[in-house]
Amino acid sequence: MTKYTDQGKQDTRSGYGAGMTELGRTNPNVVALCADLVGSLKIETFIEENPERFFQVGIAEANMMGIAAGLTIGGKIPFASSFANFATGRVYDQIRQSIAYSDKNVKICASHAGLTLGEDGATHQILEDIGLMKMLPGMTVINPCDFNQTKAATLAIAEHHGPVYLRFGRPKVANFTPVDQKFEIGKAVMLNEGTDVTIIATGHLVWEALLAAESLENQGISAEVINIHTIKPLDEKAILDSVKKTGCVVTAEEHNYLGGLGESVARTLTMHHPVPQEFVATHDTFGESGTPEQLMEKYGLNNKAIEKAVLRVLKRK
Repeated sequence: MTKYTDQGKQDTRSGYGAGMTELGRTNPNVVALCADLVGSLKIETFIEENPERFFQVGIAEANMMGIAAGLTIGGKIPFASSFANFATGRVYDQIRQSIAYSDKNVKICASHAGLTLGEDGATHQILEDIGLMKMLPGMTVINPCDFNQTKAATLAIAEHHGPVYLRFGRPKVANFTPVDQKFEIGKAVMLNEGTDVTIIATGHLVWEALLAAESLENQGISAEVINIHTIKPLDEKAILDSVKKTGCVVTAEEHNYLGGLGESVARTLTMHHPVPQEFVATHDTFGESGTPEQLMEKYGLNNKAIEKAVLRVLKRK
């Protein structure tokens, strides 16, 4: 079924690092800040090539956000990076007051999001960050699906004026989108056309959605798969065009079902075209320590869970 093939598993945080390397060579206004996690954010090459454009803030994330906001006043484009838990929950007040409220051109770049952080456990596995960030007025929220798309998103947000939250992860996952893709903020990507059910996925769950669609096709079920890499602004037209055709939807995300992509989709459907919806997400719970694969299986965040959700929603049409 799928025309997409895994070009070789890579971590999305390395896509961010590759994007930063390119920006270091092409955009002199881009500066990088980090909270003592340079290796984890894969920005070593940017620092080696542009040492005067890097600020190591240390374990002081709130200070990092304030510094980033200040740098924009001089025309710089700061990319402030840390683990997602520390880049959102720990510094929410600073982001709200110093960045979002005054529409500062800061790019908050967050690695190690969701359960697939793995063995570090619940204290590091933030599953609420999309909700936190999408509720801030003027904040753009982006959650790319693989290495290539993360690199493309990193380049795109440098050209976008305004605060951005860019979310990516630690594990090596399928890399299947085009190397030379044009990343359009707010524009969904149709991956597979179908007629029976719409699967709307983001981040690591996009590849799992494609695997589920392939299995469903073998059962005679035609699944449309849409990659929502931009959660805010949401491509409502793409969603509505699809569900008007299929009549039901499954949303899939590595995030709490409260406040995530699924709720944004549900709001859109409620306002414009109500249809049955099933949520593949965590259900109001913290994570725990384990391998990414173990956690995705236990919390129902893989292709098998998406397939089961499709079978449930089809019964509700």
